[in-house]
Amino acid sequence: MAKYLLAHDLGTSGNKATLFSVDGELIASRTASYPTRYFHGNWAEQDPQDWWKALCETTQQLLVDVDPAQVACVTLSGQMMGCTPVDAQGRALRPSLLYCDQRATEQAQRIAERVDRAEFYGIVGHRISESYSLEKLMWLKQHEPDVYRQTARTLCAKDYINCQLTGQFATDYSDASGTNAFDLNTFQWSERLLAAAEVDGALFPTARPSTDILGEVTSEAARATGLRAGTPVAVGGGDGSCAGVGVGCVRPGTAYNYLGSSSWVALTVERPIVDPEQRTMNWAHCVPGYLHPSGTMQAAGASYQWLKNTVCTAETAEALDRGEDVYERINRQVEQSAPGSGGLVFLPYMLGERTPRWNANARGAWIGLNLATRREDLIRSVMEGITMNLGIIVDIFRQHVPLDTMTVIGGGAKSAVWRQMMADIYDCRIEKLNYLEEATSMGAAVIGGVAVGLFPDFDVIDRFVRVDDVVHPQPANQPIYRKMLPIFERCYHALVEVYDDLAAWQQTPPT
Repeated sequence: MAKYLLAHDLGTSGNKATLFSVDGELIASRTASYPTRYFHGNWAEQDPQDWWKALCETTQQLLVDVDPAQVACVTLSGQMMGCTPVDAQGRALRPSLLYCDQRATEQAQRIAERVDRAEFYGIVGHRISESYSLEKLMWLKQHEPDVYRQTARTLCAKDYINCQLTGQFATDYSDASGTNAFDLNTFQWSERLLAAAEVDGALFPTARPSTDILGEVTSEAARATGLRAGTPVAVGGGDGSCAGVGVGCVRPGTAYNYLGSSSWVALTVERPIVDPEQRTMNWAHCVPGYLHPSGTMQAAGASYQWLKNTVCTAETAEALDRGEDVYERINRQVEQSAPGSGGLVFLPYMLGERTPRWNANARGAWIGLNLATRREDLIRSVMEGITMNLGIIVDIFRQHVPLDTMTVIGGGAKSAVWRQMMADIYDCRIEKLNYLEEATSMGAAVIGGVAVGLFPDFDVIDRFVRVDDVVHPQPANQPIYRKMLPIFERCYHALVEVYDDLAAWQQTPPT
């Protein structure tokens, strides 16, 4: 019997290839980066051939000491919401438009003129937005008609690589649910929205369960990667849903919080969570039969990294001199400030905001500075501001489902003081796993194991991960945050017009 599961996590900055044993042991991982081209202010593209080169390179590295015949399955997780047009042979016709590419504003507005926003949200579980694949494909049709005419399929990132491995076109339900063209009520492409967008529905590939076997590694792909020809390739999933599998969020009522540069709260449910204000999103889960609602903030760890690079230069220098982790030094500063940061509020909107604000013009701010404010208060307030924004997302979901436990992963979850803050603000038990950075690739590996029959179901994730630490809310801290949260909310709303005026000023050419 084959011993290994090979997973690839095709992210924004690079591809991470990870080899797991069928017993749940992390054997090895390798990463290869690739560039992103940012231009025209908010356009973002990548060359799909860079993805393929990265996959080939990392696969070859992992197989140096491994017999390729012992790889039971290859499964990909990938960045979502992109638009990669390919011809009938699966060759990319142009660079891929990434999820963060915002050029399709006009196309999003065109859909909004034809479909009521509430109706749209009820069909796909997402807002009308230039972030999604459908709006990007509309842009392509309008501005690059020659490319559109040659397009046989529009693919997400992992689907493009799957095509290079197997020669087959397909996507999975999770990635399909991130296109804004997929009806989450029927799990079919929405004829209503495709007609409103005036794009050919045949350009979207067949949507299948993540655990289907898409095909086998071709001879040509085997030569490029070092894999054995004939190795099964599972359909795989989008990165958010794969991460849900990798943290054990595979049963209804389970929830997790990823705390990295960006951050999201997601949970597993049987029916969509419909927020009247459309602040949260619904995705199909990689676990068949379930959905994976989420709320995402733009700059969580990124705000904390900004703090490190600007305010905490002394801590950074000292940590480098002494060979210490700079964030541990900063965390010790946080502990010197009491909950509430002396009445200082930080709004963590350094890149605008998605959930819960959906305001691209929003910006970061400190409110409440006075002559008694200490450096430690500044630092703690940033961590509290990030966590309060995430706490709003938690409370949105809590209106629909009970949430008494939150699993946390990502770099920010390493901080004990931050985990305590989450427990106090979320008002729930916080569980830290033994793996904080491997959830997405681990989820893909488990999908592959289920796909080839090595695992009976997704409960096998308990073989891969365990809870390493548990934090409970501190009764003394919770009243402080309950008083701060309404103030945090009012601070944001009081500045909305200021944000708009600042944005207009920044867009006005100097005279």
